Amino acid sequence: MKILVLNCGSSSIKYKLFDMDKSAVLAQGGIEKIGLPDSFLKITLPNGEKVILEKAIPEHTVGIEFIFEQLVGEKYGCIQSLQEIDAVGHRVVHGGERFSTSAVITPEVLQGIQACAELAPLHNPANIKGIDAIGKILPNAPQVAVFDTSFHQTMPDYAYMYALPYEYYEKYGVRRYGFHGTSHRYVSKRACEFLGLDYSATKIITAHIGGGGSITAIRNGHSIDTSMGMTPVEGLMMGTRSGDVDLGAIAYLLEKEQLDAAQLSNMVNKKSGVMGISGISSDMRDIEKAIGEGNPRAKLAMAMFNYRILKYIGAYAAALNGFDVLVFTGGVGENQAGTRRYVCEGLRYLGVDIDTLLNASSRGEEIELSTKTSKVRVVVIPTDEELMIANDTAALIKQ
Repeated sequence: MKILVLNCGSSSIKYKLFDMDKSAVLAQGGIEKIGLPDSFLKITLPNGEKVILEKAIPEHTVGIEFIFEQLVGEKYGCIQSLQEIDAVGHRVVHGGERFSTSAVITPEVLQGIQACAELAPLHNPANIKGIDAIGKILPNAPQVAVFDTSFHQTMPDYAYMYALPYEYYEKYGVRRYGFHGTSHRYVSKRACEFLGLDYSATKIITAHIGGGGSITAIRNGHSIDTSMGMTPVEGLMMGTRSGDVDLGAIAYLLEKEQLDAAQLSNMVNKKSGVMGISGISSDMRDIEKAIGEGNPRAKLAMAMFNYRILKYIGAYAAALNGFDVLVFTGGVGENQAGTRRYVCEGLRYLGVDIDTLLNASSRGEEIELSTKTSKVRVVVIPTDEELMIANDTAALIKQ
């Protein structure tokens, strides 16, 4: 069975083609700058080499057609015909309260995705474009939606509700939904497989830390709390997102700076976080370099970034009444030994103990960092959201 996974953004399309029978990735790449004159397709070849193909791509259907041309083409092709694609799985950012699991896309499901668009106005419409494009090009291929928010629909109401007037929840669905759910679900399951633990009887804290970041508390396979909220702004300090901030401070700035809603959204989403504090970059590799050069704002940004991760993990340790496994994933979680060391040293009171030499040398690989005497198992699990989407798609179309 061959499954194509698509992740359509407002100006981008990422894809992976899986051969599920052979557990192999046949092709992968992505289109960037859709609608701009310098749009292009970047293909990652099996040997890791990157190939860039420039082409005018005004909208998503043209982009997906261009991807398909390469999949069956003589030079970079890996299949003989598009009819070899048995199904297409889509990453859909927001499923609201409508979708607690992945779903085969029917007219009713598509209406539900459209209804959730106001909760994710930058993402769901782009996801729908991808669904529509596949419907035109491969009308007989079943399609599946895998929602970033669905894994967190098991949160209890006291965890997901905001202490705002209840009418706003009833009228507008204002509540915490959480994101990165596909990643948290994948790495928590994979961690238990890797460690030989029963997923349905294990308490896990997953730390998905990258340009965006979130922490999730998982009890017996179910998300009970997560750091992102109604939008991905809440929670941790991120590359350009502010994370948690006093709403009174926001009201103060609205008045002082005469900001409108769009300007405020731009500030907390694109001008804050590590970039806003350091004034250098949103990339933690650049921050580490600047710290080495003695930059005080870079040092402050790193301290704030790490501290908030530790604080959320501590809160979720309390929410779970102790935990068995701590999972690091995401670009920073998988590669930045300093952040992992800081967090684990701060959790020593809970019996967390890691091999510091092993941690220092570990980058981007599945590995257990905890010592034999540690009361909590600590692992690094590289995330694979596309594989999770492919697995869900294959399971649903077999039903």
